[in-house]
Amino acid sequence: MSELFSPLALRSGTTLGNRIAKAAMEENMAGGAQLPDERLISLYRRWGAGGAGLLITGNVMVHAEALTGPAGVVLDDRAPLESFTRWAEAGKAAGAAVWMQISHPGRQVQARMPGVVWGPSAISVELGRHSKRFGQPFAMTNKQIEETTQRFATTARLAERAGFDGVEVHAAHGYLLSQFLSPLVNQRKDQWGGTLENRARFLLEVVRAIRGVVRPSSAVAVKLNSADFQRGGFDAEDADRVIAMLEPLGVDLVELSGGSYESPAMAGRPADARTVAREAYFLELAAELAKNSPVPLMLTGGITRRETAEEVLASGVALVGMGTAIAVTPDLPNRWRAGREATARLRRVNWRDKTLASAASMALVRHQMRRITRDRDPTGGTHPLHAFACDQRAQRRALGRYREWLEARG
Repeated sequence: MSELFSPLALRSGTTLGNRIAKAAMEENMAGGAQLPDERLISLYRRWGAGGAGLLITGNVMVHAEALTGPAGVVLDDRAPLESFTRWAEAGKAAGAAVWMQISHPGRQVQARMPGVVWGPSAISVELGRHSKRFGQPFAMTNKQIEETTQRFATTARLAERAGFDGVEVHAAHGYLLSQFLSPLVNQRKDQWGGTLENRARFLLEVVRAIRGVVRPSSAVAVKLNSADFQRGGFDAEDADRVIAMLEPLGVDLVELSGGSYESPAMAGRPADARTVAREAYFLELAAELAKNSPVPLMLTGGITRRETAEEVLASGVALVGMGTAIAVTPDLPNRWRAGREATARLRRVNWRDKTLASAASMALVRHQMRRITRDRDPTGGTHPLHAFACDQRAQRRALGRYREWLEARG
């Protein structure tokens, strides 16, 4: 039997049915009151039936006043759990494990969004002429750091109660915990900045807090950049050391990705020659990290073919993560098991403006997800401009609903 379809036992006692994971994608599909609705439930039911051993949800926000986008799902101590329970049940119906990815955007918040824009330091997202699209961040106080740590723990505890098999803490892609890890963004002079040990402190405190409130049998994973792909930023040596710091805390798995809004390597648009390959963007770095890693690693980024997935496992990585490929072909794991490949692929967006190209690429993926929720098959023929325009309209409508909900919440 191919290693792809062999089980993977994790230290918490969880055993994944195979080595294929549906990686997190930002669905931006929250319904009323920022809760999952029938669209997310039907989407994960379809993915669960597709044959992956693990499904990881897109960003679920731990702080109602800090969202990456207006249609983000929020799970805090004021959220009813019924719809989250139905979401977990839908994903697990065919036997997959389901983990909730939990996140705080930090400074990566659109300027038009209400709420807060926080970071380790008051350093804005730098995107050239697009920089004003993001809010000006305020450096977090010690109290805000402590309260945010507890928010992560609360969301993890509620996810477990709702029936999710575990959580994945998002510390990659330039979100808040990744910002603290970055020496470019984190210029603090206190216990939260400076040395890598200090910059990793926030992440480690979050993981400790989560492990303190969930059962030992609940999986706890971390999504970490293999590198930020910015000169002077978080690099592979830093990642190697942070993985070693996480192991004693009871982490089951570390998922490796890379990049941020400023250098979107996770979308295949890196500022570094090491991710020039069209598939498995971060394989070279992941293979090096796997040599010393004390915990199993998962690699996500650009994997679409079984041959590539087999190469990833042969490198020492334990789990293959796919996002876009499964958004376009929801039953891709079952196809691989039957000796078949995907028949449709999304158009590659080669616009000169890399920021808009990255946004259009994500809009194309969300367009396919919305098709699935309407019981329609994904299609590779959607034009990027059409997907981008539809996505912008959906975000404008969601922004109005989010503003009203946040104001009514008080």
